[in-house]
Amino acid sequence: MASANQKADELIVDINVTPLVDVCLVLVIIFMAVAPMAMTWGISVLHSKAKTEEGKASIEENVQVKLSSDGKLTVNGAEVAPGALQGKISEALARSKDRMVTVTADESNHVGDVVDVLDTAKQAGAAKVAILKSEAAPPPAPAPAQG
Repeated sequence: MASANQKADELIVDINVTPLVDVCLVLVIIFMAVAPMAMTWGISVLHSKAKTEEGKASIEENVQVKLSSDGKLTVNGAEVAPGALQGKISEALARSKDRMVTVTADESNHVGDVVDVLDTAKQAGAAKVAILKSEAAPPPAPAPAQG
């Protein structure tokens, strides 16, 4: 269709943006529909707070799992074989007040090892899981300069 000021034998060189807008709107709708399904589900982690609340169980009353840098596991201070971890956590959770497991790991531990311990704790029946960083020893004092 030629416009009013266009001759019949001239080419139409105007860009028709209607199909472009249609395609863009369809893409937006597709992304809006797919985005909730693409969300990854993870482990919910408690954040530490500056003060403790009244009525909560202290950290000593919770199940404490420690993963050392050499891969040794301890549950409430007792060393545990990796295959028996879930059973020991289940036993300790039966005596726990709020069924919370705190996992303490060194900086040199692999993330996969810590996640395996967290997953085992959830499978053992932990209602809450917290991650703590192991306190590192203070750095050695610098040697006095000789002069």
